[in-house]
Amino acid sequence: MNHRERKSIADWNGQEIHSGGAFDVTLAVSESYSGATVQIPIHIRRAELEGPVVFVTAALHGDEINGTGAVRQLIYDPELTLRRGVLILVPVLNLLAFERHSRYLPDRRDLNRSFPGSASGSLASRMARKLFDEIVARSDYGIDLHTAAVRRTNYPSVRGDLSDPVIRRLAEASGCEIVLDGRGPQGSFRREACDARCPTIIIEGGEVWKVEPTIVETFVRSIKNTLRHLEMLDGQLQTPRIQLIVETAKWLRAERGGFLQFHVKPGDIVEADQPLATNTTLLGRERRILHAPFDGIVIGMTTLPAVSPGEPVFNLGKLPSGTNLIELRQRRFEENRLAERVSDDLATNVIVVKRSETDETTLPPGN
Repeated sequence: MNHRERKSIADWNGQEIHSGGAFDVTLAVSESYSGATVQIPIHIRRAELEGPVVFVTAALHGDEINGTGAVRQLIYDPELTLRRGVLILVPVLNLLAFERHSRYLPDRRDLNRSFPGSASGSLASRMARKLFDEIVARSDYGIDLHTAAVRRTNYPSVRGDLSDPVIRRLAEASGCEIVLDGRGPQGSFRREACDARCPTIIIEGGEVWKVEPTIVETFVRSIKNTLRHLEMLDGQLQTPRIQLIVETAKWLRAERGGFLQFHVKPGDIVEADQPLATNTTLLGRERRILHAPFDGIVIGMTTLPAVSPGEPVFNLGKLPSGTNLIELRQRRFEENRLAERVSDDLATNVIVVKRSETDETTLPPGN
């Protein structure tokens, strides 16, 4: 547990948060153009026994609402009975962006590049400072929920700075199949929270403007796993048969403009030189094939098949050296039906046609 001194959770801006209770509170973070106070709703649950304070936040980017669905499900979950500690649940962190169905604030800034913020800075900076002082400063650990950016989808993954043993244990305990190593961008919520000695991970999955059932199920399971790891919740950890630690990920980009025919879906295990997508003309004539540069797993991909040169198509995580791909493919879905359902559900957003190097029957021939 992190032993830094933190701001008391017993008082929330004048409202008592007593042991054994559940409370709906608000946090004033800004004002609207009309001068109305912008208040984000927060649910706080405090056990009878003292223990860690953990925040779970969603919609830091206002259009990424899979996490909102997961937090709402946790609030109404009858089995979420804390044995110790405090849980701070924030379904929408960036209310101004959420109300505009936008990733960004009205001042066009990215709130997730504005932390820890400043009380005298821009709109984004002031909001960041308020959120940091009232949520991070009260917490020992954090979980921040995200999706892919617009016109993309992500297979569920947990991300954190694995050089920190506390964060590594949180990430591995979450039960996500994919664990991505990295500190995160400068000014991001989780990076600055970690620098303030509040170990924080992010969990990503799905796409914007949706609440996808299997993604919500994955998020909820991962959050509960993390709480069990911290001994805040009873029950056994639900761990996957396979967990991949990814230290290197690469966006593969289109070399030519055209219309893509996908050959893999989110979560697929691929081998070096495997065809991932075929770039075609609008009449279906082949222009170029995009191949995997290494053995990897499809972490994310575009859902828009029309591309121009340089546009990102696949985010491929590099598998550890010596990974047995045949065994990995066979084992990963044997006891993890949720992972298989997630992969299949995400694939409904794209048309996937399998293709090998010697198979040219999936596309119409040219003249």
